[in-house]
Amino acid sequence: MRYSTCILALAAPLVALAAPTRLITKRSAANVLVLKFADVLEQFEDKFYRDGIAKFKEADFSAAGFTSPALVAQQLTTIQGDEATHSTILQALLKSLGAEPLTTCQFNLDSALTDVATMAATARVVEFLGVCAYLGGATLIDDAVILDHAASILTVEARHSTVLNILSGTGTAVAQAFDVPLGPSEVLAIASPFISGCDLGIPANPTLTITNTGNVGPGTKLTFSSSSINGSTDSLFCQMMVGGAPFTISLPFDECVVPEGINGAVVIWITSDENPLANNIRDRATDKQIAGPTIAMIDTSPDMLSQLSRSSGDANSNESVTTQTISPGEASSIIAGASTSTAASSSSTSGPLGNAASSGPSLSSKPILSTGPSPDGHIIVNGWTGLPN
Repeated sequence: MRYSTCILALAAPLVALAAPTRLITKRSAANVLVLKFADVLEQFEDKFYRDGIAKFKEADFSAAGFTSPALVAQQLTTIQGDEATHSTILQALLKSLGAEPLTTCQFNLDSALTDVATMAATARVVEFLGVCAYLGGATLIDDAVILDHAASILTVEARHSTVLNILSGTGTAVAQAFDVPLGPSEVLAIASPFISGCDLGIPANPTLTITNTGNVGPGTKLTFSSSSINGSTDSLFCQMMVGGAPFTISLPFDECVVPEGINGAVVIWITSDENPLANNIRDRATDKQIAGPTIAMIDTSPDMLSQLSRSSGDANSNESVTTQTISPGEASSIIAGASTSTAASSSSTSGPLGNAASSGPSLSSKPILSTGPSPDGHIIVNGWTGLPN
């Protein structure tokens, strides 16, 4: 009986979401707008992951450099399930308010699913965009219960973003201590090229595209294209926003160089004046926005955890490198064997630890309890360091 009570307690929030009429009292236009907008974004995310999972197999993820394709597939499947559940709940909320969800939207994701690398990069932007959208949408909601529901989805979207930063192989799990709120028109500047067949009732900002090829990092001069940028750009400005900053970094359009010290997601607008944009929905000068925003991932401080998810090294190298993990006991045996080798030998001996120095290493008989790779990187020793080099 105790377990039944626990299960009912855990299910209670979902029951409330499915039939929240007693709790939600305000059917304002803003509440309905935010819920419809959020639901379309969740449908978009659900479709993106479902199509990617259907198209790419574990062999594709392995070829793209993922060290554990099964882990990637598992995480993407979990995220897709969350997005589908979010959409179901948001639609239930809308119906409880007497509003009909938008179910006619079509999503063209071909350009985002050309290969695994493109899908992985797009997924990072999609999830970060979801975080920004819920954060910005919170300022428009005037019912506390709806706000609670939206906030509970926001926290999960943030977890998705962290997972995808890790899986990127180059990102930082949590790059900044704060995120960036975006209004609906700003969100649609990024998402609208993928969405058709439905009217969200919100005008989208003109889409902004970064046209640089190759990696983008500190010192890179960014170039852009947009249908709203025509003729002279002398009076235009590039605005870069990072989480936690009160305002954007404002630069002339033709001198939009990524500054030092930036790591993680950067939100970028083109504006008609040099005044920085505020990092909040209320005070941001939307009338000065010519195009964007767009989102760039500037990976300058990859986490060790992130680097473990993708293989590294020169893809053109012909050398085959394998990694073997051994126990402390096996390490002791190897070290003992190495210590009895002839120190005066003038030739190098190749073994499982690589090439030993001709004079032979001086080894301590006491274990140093830590973990680390051998000098050539072929062996990871659990519980020892001080291996021959």
